[in-house]
Amino acid sequence: MSQNYKALQQVRFAQSFREAAEIVDQPLRDPGPGEIRVRNHWCGVNGIFDTQIARNAVDYIRIPMPTWTGVEAIGVVEAVGEGVTGFRPGDAAATNRFTGGYRQANIAPAAQFIPTPSAHRDYLALASTGVSALLALEHVGGLRAGETVAISAAAGGLGHMLVQLAKLAGARVVAVCGGERKSAFVWSLGADRVIDYKREDVAQVLSTEFRDALDLAVDTVSGAIFDAFLDNVAPLGRVVVAGAAQDLDGKPEIVTAPRVGNKLYYKGASVRGFMNGRLTDLWPAARERLFSLHAAGKINVTFDDTPFTGLAQVPDAVEHLLSGRSMGKVTVDLR
Repeated sequence: MSQNYKALQQVRFAQSFREAAEIVDQPLRDPGPGEIRVRNHWCGVNGIFDTQIARNAVDYIRIPMPTWTGVEAIGVVEAVGEGVTGFRPGDAAATNRFTGGYRQANIAPAAQFIPTPSAHRDYLALASTGVSALLALEHVGGLRAGETVAISAAAGGLGHMLVQLAKLAGARVVAVCGGERKSAFVWSLGADRVIDYKREDVAQVLSTEFRDALDLAVDTVSGAIFDAFLDNVAPLGRVVVAGAAQDLDGKPEIVTAPRVGNKLYYKGASVRGFMNGRLTDLWPAARERLFSLHAAGKINVTFDDTPFTGLAQVPDAVEHLLSGRSMGKVTVDLR
């Protein structure tokens, strides 16, 4: 076994993740007391977060230089330190802690890892993106059976899980995505109405077919789609902001419309922010539910079909996700 492993380290602030990060060698040490060492098989890609970290644009994280990168990974335990009881060599383990993702091996306190049934990447996605989807819908969004739910970026890693979970909860799902292939995919998930923004005007469709009828909307895009969701939210409805992909570059917009407060007041509606990292106490129960739903065949994970292998291709995967071409969860094979 090599006495070193490779990891992606951010060594500078830059406009892109590719410019900011470099592959470095690290010693493959034995785990200390309370630690385990995991050999990562897969990592999940969070292109927007990675780019924000590269630009030092995440308000709630102070980023020292250099810093390790990546959030999500899954693999197999190679060794355990003194006092560890929850893991043994050969067990599957995942992590969704910042700095634990883009590395071949992860040596850290056992409490930072999640036991999983196997090291299959399905469990990587369920333990991270799946948890986000479930908590955004239920804990923050307050989803109830029979409601009409709008979801943006519905063919993405988060979006395709939101669609499935909303349908399982008995909701009517209005899904927004772009292109024939993505639309066909989202229809196959059970969506009740798919709006292809490349062929249809989202605001016009919503105002015609769902005027003031969106009990819940989960948006990860921002911009005109957020505006369309807000304009058509139902009385006492909720708009959950789970991302703002369109605002990544921070370009100012001139908006000539009533302020958000005016739109919310007369409907008694609300806009709610979702940040998964603020809800860590809820993660274990959410994971348990998702693993059970997956085992019962009630929720499936779809992965983007563009293959990425090795740490050197992580920047390629980040840029692929940011391009808007991806469909399903984007991962990198580290085996």
